[in-house]
Amino acid sequence: MDDPLATAVARVAQGDRDAFAEVFDTLAPRVLAVARAVVRNHALAEEVAQEVLVEVWRQAPRYDPALGSVGAWTLTIAHRRAVDRVRAVRAREDREDRVAAGDGRREYDEVAEQVLQHDEEGSVRAALGALTDLQREAVVLAYWGGCTSTEISSRLGVPVPTVKSRLRDGLLRLRTQLGAA
Repeated sequence: MDDPLATAVARVAQGDRDAFAEVFDTLAPRVLAVARAVVRNHALAEEVAQEVLVEVWRQAPRYDPALGSVGAWTLTIAHRRAVDRVRAVRAREDREDRVAAGDGRREYDEVAEQVLQHDEEGSVRAALGALTDLQREAVVLAYWGGCTSTEISSRLGVPVPTVKSRLRDGLLRLRTQLGAA
């Protein structure tokens, strides 16, 4: 290799930290200049430059001198990364502007939501209708009445294990009914 920078990148590909220091010292100012030209913010440009140089360290084994110089390869990475950063910043600002303007609320079709809810309620009612009276009573007390198994046992005058069996059987039947719907 005639290019000393390409030789240094080949050594970086083998994990040579001193070679990376050479590459860094040579390319960092140019990478920062490209990043600043694109992002137009010094702090963001520094972040982009750091990301690019870390990527050079990681991607050094993939560098192919037949495809171009190290400088062109690195500056292409820098330009792409800077453009990505500008797009990300703009997207974030657009989201923040929409939220600030009150457009951040969830968009949905209220009528469609009500229709879906009505359909779901109808399915649950139909599934509850498929339960025995004893199962339905236990499930309604537990899930709509907020009662514990012990409280249901007291109200219905049956042992707790019986309540638990009714709940289990009722829930299994509900799952089968709602799965078929």
